Amino acid sequence: MKAREVEFEGHLIDSMIFTKALDIILDLEGEFEILEFRVGKKKDDPSYARMIVFGRDDDHLEQILKELHKIGARIPDVEEVELAEAPSDKVLPEGFYVTTNHPTFVRYHGEWLEVQDISMDRVIVIRDGKAYCIAIDEVVKGDKVVVGEKGVRVVPPERPRKSTVFEFMGGRISSERPTERMIEAIAREIHELKLKGGKIAVVAGPAVDHTSARNALAALIRDGYVDLLLSGNALAVHDIEISIFGTSLGMDICKGRPVPGGNRHHLYTISKVIAAGGIAKAIENGIIKDGIMYECVKNNIPFILAGSIRDDGPLPEVITDVMEAKKKMKEALRGIDMVIMLATMLHSIAVGNLLPSYVKTICVDMNPATVTKLMDRGTHQAIGVVTDVGLFLPLLYQKIKELETKE
Repeated sequence: MKAREVEFEGHLIDSMIFTKALDIILDLEGEFEILEFRVGKKKDDPSYARMIVFGRDDDHLEQILKELHKIGARIPDVEEVELAEAPSDKVLPEGFYVTTNHPTFVRYHGEWLEVQDISMDRVIVIRDGKAYCIAIDEVVKGDKVVVGEKGVRVVPPERPRKSTVFEFMGGRISSERPTERMIEAIAREIHELKLKGGKIAVVAGPAVDHTSARNALAALIRDGYVDLLLSGNALAVHDIEISIFGTSLGMDICKGRPVPGGNRHHLYTISKVIAAGGIAKAIENGIIKDGIMYECVKNNIPFILAGSIRDDGPLPEVITDVMEAKKKMKEALRGIDMVIMLATMLHSIAVGNLLPSYVKTICVDMNPATVTKLMDRGTHQAIGVVTDVGLFLPLLYQKIKELETKE
């Protein structure tokens, strides 16, 4: 058998990192011998573990070590990172390292460099003495690309040392749990984050327009609780349709029933905005008088609308090149501390793939599968609130305003 010594350091017990490590080894039919295990004596003290991992052969051992590396395992010997040049634009050398969304460091010329813009399923390159996490389409010929796991250190998320709504990374919230209590806790997290100068992004689907959530989201934007809006053509179109015609998808939002000819309202809306020269011009001309997009423009809140093949129009501000939209979303998400995802599976998963694991993430959806799929695709830090967004957002706004009155 082949063997390699590895070590772990951090809150290994209450964050279940050590348990996960043993499960990985056994699930992959490897073996281990624990050489040292020191448990932190105080709440903030880290624990330390050192073990030997055994595999049937070099390939089997490498398979086990790759999985352990993702949860923070490191080789005790300090090794320099291995690099290989990209042979062509968008072409990677054999054995290139694939990133997780956890904070990552590489050992380069005797120093540990933090990898900038970390997110999952990307590669690491060294440029001008700095380490960057980039997508394959950003690789250029001659880039120094990290290969293998040598000299790469991953820091997995750990359980918070004090009680918060994010009590444990990946904690799922079922529809059976007390939703109002959870909304109160989320409101408190949002309020405290903004008091500290933190930034919040909202990812929203058109269901926000079709329910009473629209006014609540617009109010959150107006009151300074949203720093970035990420969505698609549909949310903007139906939000503006409500402002112009009082309907969403042709339905009277007050009476909850279709109006004659209402099925054409979203097309009329798109035409009016295009004729005006865009959303900002339509607001300036008095065509759009309220709503989500109105508050974004009036309060200088950036928004990115990513297009899809289902879009009508689309509106002038919609980015129809999905790769360009992804790039702009990634740039806009820098410095964001919390992301709230509202009733949109595809946009939630897409944004989740761009987030570091330390960004607090809340996913609100009627369908529990949305939260499950988000986590299964790597956004393990997300917590889920399984409820109607039309009930969630107004109550969230109410709880935040109550906290304001107690200041």
